Amino acid sequence: MKVGAVIITMGNRPEELRALIDSVAKQDGDPVEVVVVGNGSPVPDVTEFSPHVRTVELPENLGIPGGRNVGTEAFGPSGRDVDILMFLDDDGLLARHDTARLCREAFAADPELGIISFRIADPDTGVTQRRHVPRLRAADPMRSSRVTTFLGGASAVRTRVLAEVGGLPDEFFYAHEETDLAWRALDAGWMIDYRSDMVLHHPTTAPSRHAVYHRMVARNRVWLARRNLPAPLVPVYLGVWLLLTLLRRPSRSALKAWFGGFREGWATPCGPRRPMKWRTVWRLTRLGRPPVI
Repeated sequence: MKVGAVIITMGNRPEELRALIDSVAKQDGDPVEVVVVGNGSPVPDVTEFSPHVRTVELPENLGIPGGRNVGTEAFGPSGRDVDILMFLDDDGLLARHDTARLCREAFAADPELGIISFRIADPDTGVTQRRHVPRLRAADPMRSSRVTTFLGGASAVRTRVLAEVGGLPDEFFYAHEETDLAWRALDAGWMIDYRSDMVLHHPTTAPSRHAVYHRMVARNRVWLARRNLPAPLVPVYLGVWLLLTLLRRPSRSALKAWFGGFREGWATPCGPRRPMKWRTVWRLTRLGRPPVI
């Protein structure tokens, strides 16, 4: 199976980007073709890794999903020139040389497997943050399992999934775009695995470091529900997340931004509505995460 990799960059981490590309170049087996997308910025010089690295420079920042979709299309419509696409954060690093091989083996062995979420570990401490384990029972990051979503910057996707259900939602820009794709994939019959043996080293960070975090998280949460959930579950899902947000006791400014985003999510177009089947709701429930949380 052919493997490609998409990396988006703002051009502000050239050394980390080169180290990541080097870790991709060292993968076992056939070379992994890499597309680096400059998301509204020039791409730092990565020519030493040619001929397996291509670059695309966008005139404006399209956001995380938009940038990754451009990278996907660089491999042909829906990435059809390869069988598997890895999406990697530009400040990450593949910790092992067998990740691409393990991806090939996993997708070849399981025809229902559509997406793999890697384990993210801090390069200095080896710690995996709880939020980086894409399931409710996240206490043991070393346990691999079926899951209901994935980590966008540390993942591998079978390109047949993208051809069947479409790519990431461009309009989300940042936050929850992976869950939107995951729910559509699950509704089409694909499965998602979290694999603790596929590791991306990434410095420990807080998602709230992004200035738009609270607004985007709230707005996109509403869009996610409006686009994908059966009508009776929309108020339940959003009500649960409203309660959880209040219980976390964010600062006044953060809460103001969150409620602004929540209102924006209702007042603005969210894209096409394709509610999942009730059997998909049951599948999500059996996998340990019913779509109300």
